[in-house]
Formats: sequence, structure tokens, C-alpha cells
Amino acid sequence: MTPTDLPFREEGASVLLFVRLTPKGGRDGFDGAATGADGKVVLHARVRAVPEDGAANAALIALLAKALKLRKSDIDLVSGATARQKSLRLAGDPREISARLAVLCAGTT
Repeated sequence: MTPTDLPFREEGASVLLFVRLTPKGGRDGFDGAATGADGKVVLHARVRAVPEDGAANAALIALLAKALKLRKSDIDLVSGATARQKSLRLAGDPREISARLAVLCAGTT
């Protein structure tokens, strides 16, 4: 994958990640990166949680924290609280986070 094919970008001391979340997805996990109908590249994620009272967003943050070896407090939902398309800011070493995200995006978790 080239950098333009990735659903994230480094911004200073953090990484901005673009996700398409499927709540009530039957399992918690990632399905790799894909280009949507709007031309944007996103990381596909699914969680078992329902989209009520922020439960699916909390499950997504917990899933990302575990997969990327970050604290939940290092992950902020920037936009998309009630939408499937979400933007999240990941605090930490951008190079390490980007390397871990590249593995998730390839679907080799």
C-alpha cells in the first residue's frame, strides 16, 4: 500500500485515523482498509456493541487501544460520534502507531 492508500496520516505528535465502523457486527475486529464510494480510504472495523449511548464508540476505542498497544485515554474521537464514518486522533509515537496501523490495514491481524 502506498501512503495515499492508507486511512491514516501523521499529524505532529499524533496520528489521525479514518474508520468505518459496523456496530452489531457479530465480532470485534478489523477487516482491513478499503476505498469507499466517496473515494476516501478507511479502516473497516466491527464491534459487537450496539450503537446506543456511545457503546459502539467505546468498544471501537477499546479495540483500537488493544490492537495498537495504546491506552484508551490516548484515543480521541474527533468526528463521527453518531455516524459510521469516524475520525480518531491517536496520541503517542507516530512512527510506532503508523507501523501498527499498516498491519491492521493490510488485514493481517
